[in-house]
Order: sequence, then C-alpha cells, then structure tokens
Amino acid sequence: MKNIIVPIDFSEDSLDGLRMAVLLANKFESRVQMVYVQSPSSELGRVGFAEEKRKAVQRFESLKSEFGSMLHDADKLDYIVKKGKVYREVVNQGQAFTDSIIVSSTHGASGFEEFFIGSNAFKIISAAEKPVITVRHGTTPREIKNIVLPIDSSTETRQKLPATVQIASAFGAEVHVLGVTSTTSQDIENRIMAYSRQVCKYLADQNIKHSSKFIPDTNTVDSTISYAMGVSADLISIMTEQNDSLVDYVLGTSAQHMLNKSPIPVMSITPKELFILGSFRTSGAPY
Repeated sequence: MKNIIVPIDFSEDSLDGLRMAVLLANKFESRVQMVYVQSPSSELGRVGFAEEKRKAVQRFESLKSEFGSMLHDADKLDYIVKKGKVYREVVNQGQAFTDSIIVSSTHGASGFEEFFIGSNAFKIISAAEKPVITVRHGTTPREIKNIVLPIDSSTETRQKLPATVQIASAFGAEVHVLGVTSTTSQDIENRIMAYSRQVCKYLADQNIKHSSKFIPDTNTVDSTISYAMGVSADLISIMTEQNDSLVDYVLGTSAQHMLNKSPIPVMSITPKELFILGSFRTSGAPY
C-alpha cells in the first residue's frame, strides 16, 4: 500500500476517492497518484486534446495545493494524464507499482462518466489484480475503526484477509467476521463456520481485535450492509469473483448490488488461482 492510484475527473464526487486515499496514505506514508484519462474516441482533435491536457494539468496543480497540505508529505501527491480506455489505463497504472491499491469514487462526471456510472463502473474492479476501494458520494470516513469481513463457502473467500488485516493493523480497527449464506444446507453452514474460525484464529495471532457472527439470509447483500451499519463499519471487505456457484459475491449481480447499495466504502479483492498465507490454501484444507 505504498502507492495509491486515484482516478480523477475533477468532479466533486470523484474527489471523495482522493479524500479516502489521503486517509489511507497518512497511515501508510504512501504516495498518492491522481490519474486523468483522455478518451481516444473523442472528436476533440489534436489541438483539442492538447487544450484538454493543459486544463487537466492546471486543475491537478490546484488539487496538489489543496490536498497536499492534508497529506503526511505534500511531495508524495502527484498526477499523470493518460490517453486510452479509462478503466484499462487506471488498472495499468496500478500494475506499474508492486505495492499499490486503487481508490475510486463510484460516481463522477465529464470524461469519467461512463467509467463511474453504469456497468462500466465495475470494469476496473474486475480487471484489477490490486485491491480496489470504492467510495460513494459523501461517505468518506474520518477514521477506520470497524471493518466487516463477510465469509462465504468458497475457498477463495479468505483471500481478502491479508489486505484487511493490513488496514486493521494500521488503524487499530476491529474486524467483524460475518458468516453469510443464502442456502439452508447444513454442510455449507458448517464450512462457513469452519472458515470463520480459521479467520478468527489468524486475527487473534495478529493481535487484531475481532468478533464473529453468522447470518443465514437469502439476501446476503442487504444483511451484510445492515449488519455493517449496525456496528458503525467504516469499510466492508469483499471478493469480487468466485468460481463456486453457491458463492454470493460474484462480480455481476451480488457484487454490483453491494457496490451500488452500500453507503459504506467497499474494498474489493480479486481472487488468485494460488494463494498461500501460513496454512490458508485454496484447497480449503484446514490448518
């Protein structure tokens, strides 16, 4: 988390992502890089592109003056203007650094309108190998004191634990482990509870304050959000893509519902084919 990438279109909504990035950067002493992408499909022409870039640079300099004073080191706030597909250029910028995350608003205007609004809002999340934190308008927390960590029946569900622990440790936050399922299968419930116990043990070993709860509910998104609001959560940590048909957090229906509905910032993690953390394995074998 040494580099935080923030897509910016200079709308007030997009600055919510920048505010969230500054909050994180001050804990991790991170570099924050703002990204504006010019669309190659624009009919501006060569002169128009040059003028658009000039105005973007001018606005970025203004943002550096405003937000640099809020950052632990004003010199660690910079920007870049790129050209191409917005989601791809933002993802590529995140991939340019080994230790990076992407922080973005879910709403915006002007050049990023298609990216922030509608189905294109999720392209960056599904394409990114890095964690992505999304913030809805006006929901940027001042601190991160409570994090909700939903656990489902997939073996990948625990892959979001390292990034969650990193943030919890930096902020001294409590992690609320929430077992969720929309099925009535006892085998599935037993698996989720076993995974939850593994996660709680790991959190205890890392000296992270935590709690655990199981909620069987056909609407896992609404129940997760309701629970998160009940514990005054500042962040919800989810997986964005799963292979198990029983899994609730699939980028598409449920994940999009979570990102659209949640008034709380959401951190989305894309599963890896192979993941090892101590004794956590994608095979689901107990440790």
